[in-house]
Amino acid sequence: MTDDTTPSDLHPDVAYALREVAGGFAIDSHHAEWPELGMVLEVPEHDKRGEHDRAVGSCATGAICAFSGSNLSGTRLSWSSCGTYSTSGLSSVGSIANARSAGYLQARTSSGSVVATAIAGSWSNTSGAVTNVRCVS
Repeated sequence: MTDDTTPSDLHPDVAYALREVAGGFAIDSHHAEWPELGMVLEVPEHDKRGEHDRAVGSCATGAICAFSGSNLSGTRLSWSSCGTYSTSGLSSVGSIANARSAGYLQARTSSGSVVATAIAGSWSNTSGAVTNVRCVS
């Protein structure tokens, strides 16, 4: 956690993710990172839209992302490499984005059922209780 951020300053989504996923730390009140997982959580700040070029909504080029809301809205988890990742840092997953140039991303339930798929350069809304995302090259 940065020196100027106390636990009471954390956005509730950041606090939730830090409680649920071990190994993370707060970067500031709206951002957390899990270096061992290659995972970043970002709660949108209304005044920062359009700040960077992004491949799919606010999901950066080359990344895969899960969002708490539908239509790429709400809090975002992102990963910089392809793999299977727990979405336990979000209380719910409403959409996913695949900002990679190849492959596909799946949103899956705890039983492994696929509830949404996003091909390269696209996104999809989810349904059901998503517990992980799986990227396939």
